[in-house]
Amino acid sequence: MTTLRKSSLRLLLLYAAVIITGVACHNGNDSTSKKNKPKNPKTDALKLPDNFVAEHLYSPGDNKQGSWVSMAFDNKGRLIVSDQYGFLYRLHLPAVGEDSSKFKIERLIIGHDTSTQHVSMGYAQGLLYAFNSLYVMVNHNSDDKFNKGSGLYRLQDTDGDDQFDKVTLLKALDGEGEHGPHSVVLSPDKKSIYVIAGNFTKIPEMNSYKVPPSWNIDNILPLIRDPNGHDNTVNTHGGWIAHIDSTGSNWELISSGYRNPFDLTFNDAGDMFTYDSDMEWDFGTPWYRPTRICQVTSGSEYGWRPGTEKWSPAYPDNLPPLLNIGQGSPTNLIYGGNARFPEKYRKSLFAFDWSFGIIYAIHLQPEGASYKADAEEFLSGSPLPLTDGVIGPDGALYFLTGGRRLESDLYRVYYKDNQENATQLAATAPNEASKIRRQLETYHGGPKPGAVDFAWPYLKNSDRFIRFAARIAIENQPLSEWQNKVLQEKDPETLIQSSIALARQGKEDVKKFLLPQLMTINYAQLSPSQQIDLLRAFELVFVRMGKPDAALRDQIAAYLDPQYPATTNDLNRSLSKVLVYLDAPKAVEKTMALLATAKDDTAAQKTAMQSADLILRNPQYGLDIAGMLSKMPPLQQTWYATVLSQAKNGWTPELQEAYFQWFYHAFTFKGGHSFIGFINIARKNALKNAPKNQFAHFNKLSGDSLINNSGSLAQGYPQPKGPGRQWKLAEAVAVVDSGLTQRNFEQGKAMFAVSLCSSCHGMRGEGGVAGPDLTQLGTRFSTKDILESIIDPSKTISDQYAATVFSLKDGSSVLGRLVSQDKDKYIISQNPFAPQAQRELLKKDVAGTKVSAVSVMLPGLINRLNEDELRDLMAYLKSGGNKQDSVFMSSRQLGSK
Repeated sequence: MTTLRKSSLRLLLLYAAVIITGVACHNGNDSTSKKNKPKNPKTDALKLPDNFVAEHLYSPGDNKQGSWVSMAFDNKGRLIVSDQYGFLYRLHLPAVGEDSSKFKIERLIIGHDTSTQHVSMGYAQGLLYAFNSLYVMVNHNSDDKFNKGSGLYRLQDTDGDDQFDKVTLLKALDGEGEHGPHSVVLSPDKKSIYVIAGNFTKIPEMNSYKVPPSWNIDNILPLIRDPNGHDNTVNTHGGWIAHIDSTGSNWELISSGYRNPFDLTFNDAGDMFTYDSDMEWDFGTPWYRPTRICQVTSGSEYGWRPGTEKWSPAYPDNLPPLLNIGQGSPTNLIYGGNARFPEKYRKSLFAFDWSFGIIYAIHLQPEGASYKADAEEFLSGSPLPLTDGVIGPDGALYFLTGGRRLESDLYRVYYKDNQENATQLAATAPNEASKIRRQLETYHGGPKPGAVDFAWPYLKNSDRFIRFAARIAIENQPLSEWQNKVLQEKDPETLIQSSIALARQGKEDVKKFLLPQLMTINYAQLSPSQQIDLLRAFELVFVRMGKPDAALRDQIAAYLDPQYPATTNDLNRSLSKVLVYLDAPKAVEKTMALLATAKDDTAAQKTAMQSADLILRNPQYGLDIAGMLSKMPPLQQTWYATVLSQAKNGWTPELQEAYFQWFYHAFTFKGGHSFIGFINIARKNALKNAPKNQFAHFNKLSGDSLINNSGSLAQGYPQPKGPGRQWKLAEAVAVVDSGLTQRNFEQGKAMFAVSLCSSCHGMRGEGGVAGPDLTQLGTRFSTKDILESIIDPSKTISDQYAATVFSLKDGSSVLGRLVSQDKDKYIISQNPFAPQAQRELLKKDVAGTKVSAVSVMLPGLINRLNEDELRDLMAYLKSGGNKQDSVFMSSRQLGSK
């Protein structure tokens, strides 16, 4: 076959992949610059701000040393790292500009154990060198390879041989895996330690708590746990942060309610921050929350709960994020204060996203008792699975890639020649609002004289972080000191906030006094945010103290009914669930009217559309974004449909017909992996409330025929059974050539779908339209040619089908396929499922463009397939999707021909 023909095949197969796969660009923002010649494929693939330099220092995989996920410098300037599923290593690194021969690496010997088969210490997702010790956060269930379980360990060198011979378990932790225990961080005053854990880690018994701990879900929205089982056994308190002393003998709970934060850091003002994750399977649901930067204040709560129960950031009993980043998988968060960087970056947080290969520089500006924040794309590459990072003693930024046994690398980033001024940043003095918040926080952690009198006036403060700190201070005090104050309070805002405290800490018998007191508030005179707070106060009384009796329930319904519907989606969400929960007479009718007309907020739409920038960076996660944006679910309608699934009364035949028809239509929308499951469970819950003699009718009307036995869309395909392998061309060709007869057509078609081929390519009129149709593929190319183009997609790269990296002057970058351009703007397409959805980029905002010079198709798309699955896929491709092709015939059918 000619080179031209092979090139044509690769172009055919790669056309779609180029617009759904990450690409790379050279250092620097100007693609036309020739001053930065490619020196290393690893660093050439990184985008950095001007005058920053990236060095690739080491690839542990080349030496069978695993995939590194955590790192820390010791007191001698050496770097200690951990394989996610293996040993600890210690590295002596060459200085910036020094010859690479100075690089040395050793596997740490723990307790004189030199075994190469069993791990004596490792599996760490957190490392810290402090107090002449190495603190190791092990994330592991003990087994034959490594007999230590999850927990925080302290390693010490007691005999001076520069190896750790003493191992002390400071605290065992119940949790492991990617949502288990994570980082260990030194306090700003270097006198204590903070630890952080994900939502699969139970809060252990502690010596003290900044706020009395609670495992309550605190949500009356009908509970639907993750339909795919992800969070069905996890802890309702979510991820958490604790403060400990150097010996691990005193533990204090600081904050909880996160999903899965990996790391925390402190700025020069001493304030703490973390980077919390989302659940990408919830994408397209109203309870989905993007990855976000949170300020960790004393006693703070961030409202993660399983499934549908995640709290709105608007609820007053949790704090709002400083910044929503968007989709991703947060790993590391560090402060740049000790970096030899320009001051702008020294005052920034650096947030690492594993999924899409981006380090964000988070710029903070004090605002009241907290901050406002914005994000700049500081460094990016694709693929670049970022795991951990640290500012080294030399002022450079060191970071790791890897995790999940992926190829792992160690990098160093520095500014110019790494000689930038590195004088200590002056500590930022707190403003008046921050001083008040911190003073209130001194009353957290238990009863303290004068706390109630001091905190009470701040319950109505205009600053949300101050109100929160005041309420936590009061909740730490004995009820006898403040319960009567709540029931006698006349100020509306103070009453609302103190009622939330009483609902959380009081006894059930106070309900009959507290609910009438809340109804003395003139609802119409409240601001929208105060109205949400009031509705939340009612809700917390219900979930903590029980549903009110019939008479009181009717009074509350009558009090709230005139306010529904409201003018904002957030208020309508709270009003709908409270009124339906109370079985208010007109709740179903009014909610159904909203279900028919609800539009999503502009902000929600904008956040979702910005996700298009991520599609091209990682096909595994980008395809979910692409699919959702091609037919985005209506978030507000989904909320109302879920709320109404608990309604037993208030239905007319016409309303029920319209309601169950909504579900049928909802199954046509696209969201994350769990979206269809959430919709289907809400549908089934609603059917339980339908008249039994009409069950069959409503079951059919609501789309039962669209769903298979596993709760997925009936046209969905089974996943590969495997076991897969890292397919090489020669072995793949040998397997296919050895048995491409009597193949399974249905399995071949399924593998075409689950291997992502159908995401962009059509076959006999089915599949995607972003790439060329492959129906005639088998008539033009051999088995080897097809497999070579799938397994090694980098052999032929064509500008005609390549994606373009647009480096913007604000430091960010945009990836897309260039459709057209004029003198003022570029027109690009970013979504393979909706190529007609195009985006304009003004040329005045673009610093440079670059056509990708690296692989544009994800290798390994067939690596999940076993031998028979690979044969069936190839049979499907070579037959052009023709079920009658001889390759699918049985021996009897072939004999009769």
